[in-house]
Amino acid sequence: MNALLWKVAVEKFVLWMISMERSQQTIDGYQKDLKMIGNYLAKRYNTQVFIEDITTEDLESYLYMLKEEKGYQASSRNRHLHTMRSFFNFCIKKEYLTRSPAAAIEKVRVQQKERDFLSDEEADTLIENIDHELIQFVVKVLNMTGLRISECLNLTLHDVDLENKRIHVRHGKGNKDRFVPINNHLAPMLENYKSHTRVRTQSNYFFATKKTGRLSPVYVNRVLGETVEKLGWERKITAHTFRHSFASRLSRRATLGDVQKILGHSNVKTTSIYLHSTYDQLEEAINTL
Repeated sequence: MNALLWKVAVEKFVLWMISMERSQQTIDGYQKDLKMIGNYLAKRYNTQVFIEDITTEDLESYLYMLKEEKGYQASSRNRHLHTMRSFFNFCIKKEYLTRSPAAAIEKVRVQQKERDFLSDEEADTLIENIDHELIQFVVKVLNMTGLRISECLNLTLHDVDLENKRIHVRHGKGNKDRFVPINNHLAPMLENYKSHTRVRTQSNYFFATKKTGRLSPVYVNRVLGETVEKLGWERKITAHTFRHSFASRLSRRATLGDVQKILGHSNVKTTSIYLHSTYDQLEEAINTL
């Protein structure tokens, strides 16, 4: 078994992910984490490291550094641990290693937080106060479809099928495609936007801009943050909050399996966290017994 430098092993891992058609988002995330880990190990050993020389103690030290020096929350540290496990499992599968130094490290227990969501009135108020016309419409679409912001902004003209009233989400999370129905209230809005409001541009993106051809998720979230501040709300609201809000509303009207399909979750456990109720709803339910 030939000794393999960390950098070389990471390059092989990335090529393998590409060959397995992992989403670009997944590949970018793994590369970012592995680069951070590699830099830490090189600094710790004062040289480029071979994967066979990496110990469990090295990886535990790295995770401790993320907590104490960088202030990473438990969920973020668990993500780095997941990256480590995936990488070293790949190395074992390819027979670059015989054991994984990450195998003995346990995940940090993460306290499950209640998902933040907006009531119908709050969502309407926030949307009405967005000054940017295109972003205002994008947020309306997020609120009525449950799309992830990246999925929404990556839609092309071909993906929004107004004739059959459905949106084709291509290469969503986990590199999976799915179709999301367009409800009867949203359909005429999309038609009007496409026919009358959308800027004239060579860009094929549905939500196109004249200057760059498309919106960025960072820009949308920045405008949302500014709107929340303008309203004087003491809350952190992002584009993803509207996905939570949509899921919360849908879960009261559809089966868990239907919600899972529309949101594009691979695991029903992920969907189940959206089945929350307000305290008033719980109180009302108890009083009916």
